[in-house]
Amino acid sequence: MHDLITEIWESVRRNKLRTSLTGFSVAWGIFMIIVLLGAGNGLMNSFEQDSEGFATNTMDIFPNITSKPYQGYKKGRIMQLNEQDMNLLARQFPEIIDQVTTSVSKSGFTLSYKKKYLTGMSLNGTFPGHATMNRINILTGRFINNLDIAEKRKVVVITHLLAKNLLEGRTDYEALLGKRVKVGNLMFTIVGVRHTDENRNDRDLYIPFTTAKTIFGMNSDLDEISFTFNGLESEEENEAFEKRIKQILNSRHSAAPDDESSYYIWNQFTQNMQMNKGRNILNTGLWIVGMFTLLGGVVGVSNIMLITVKERTHEFGIRKAIGAKPWSITKLIIAESVAITALFGYIGMVLGMIACIVMDQTIGQESMDLFGYSVRLLVNPTVGMSEAIKSTVLLVVAGTVAGLFPAVKAARVRPIEALRAD
Repeated sequence: MHDLITEIWESVRRNKLRTSLTGFSVAWGIFMIIVLLGAGNGLMNSFEQDSEGFATNTMDIFPNITSKPYQGYKKGRIMQLNEQDMNLLARQFPEIIDQVTTSVSKSGFTLSYKKKYLTGMSLNGTFPGHATMNRINILTGRFINNLDIAEKRKVVVITHLLAKNLLEGRTDYEALLGKRVKVGNLMFTIVGVRHTDENRNDRDLYIPFTTAKTIFGMNSDLDEISFTFNGLESEEENEAFEKRIKQILNSRHSAAPDDESSYYIWNQFTQNMQMNKGRNILNTGLWIVGMFTLLGGVVGVSNIMLITVKERTHEFGIRKAIGAKPWSITKLIIAESVAITALFGYIGMVLGMIACIVMDQTIGQESMDLFGYSVRLLVNPTVGMSEAIKSTVLLVVAGTVAGLFPAVKAARVRPIEALRAD
């Protein structure tokens, strides 16, 4: 082993510039793989963080427009949803549907507490399940419960920023629990304080749906129905279930049973499945781009080894003449190729990881406003251990492939022809 290492070092030392230039292309290829994978991971982590806190097994149903005439109705009719639909779905699929909810809101209210007056408040009537389906983190107190719904209580859940304002900068939010505030012309009791994004102008006040319905003078029509579900593991099962829901709603509201456009269903579960597929496709694409970049370095290593074989033809002839086996020469060329590839590849890998850290501290700290939320562009744009192991294996394979053809050529050198070479 010591002799092998010495021979590799002597060969590299004799061709410093050529080896360095070739090694740079290998390092650049690995560097690009690491940086691209880091950026891809950061982008996907940003998407996942943005959806963190939302239940992944949710469906939202929205009324849409019919695409077919049916029972005397023309196509293009605007469909409806009502509370009977919500109750029917819960009864029809008790083994699948867990919690059903809906919401209604109106804005333009003024909230007053002692000498504080805050304008632009929005009253949102909803059900208890709304908290688990959405990004609602209760800091103190509770959310709307079933008793609030049944008794049409005038209770309200406010944001922590609003609570901080009412407390004149203090953060002992529990001091507001049980306090009464005036919203519009009605008095409400604060039962909970929820967290909200610091960069979002969130003025939503949550109250029981039945209370909101009474206040707003609503009928039974709804804008949407949301529910959590279980037991649907594949896209096929989800699509079949969505089709059954549409058929039931079409039957209740006199639309063609096979009309797929009468209601729109947004399925968070299948969206996540598609996102995971997209992530895999993105990672595969980044690996392909990086490997093509690395290919240039591999070709360079192969070329330098061919030149090495040509320059050392006389030496290889002497070795074979005194009894050296072809494998010993093949092993020497492949080992030198792997050594060059691995050395410069690891340099590129380390530089790539440093670049990912720099990217995290610069671009990763930037954010943009999206639909009222502050979203970071990249979140933890680094590579994990699995990517590092794959890169290591790739380096060894690349070095072996790069040296394979030159090694075979060197092993086939005939001693007599080699000794005649200049």
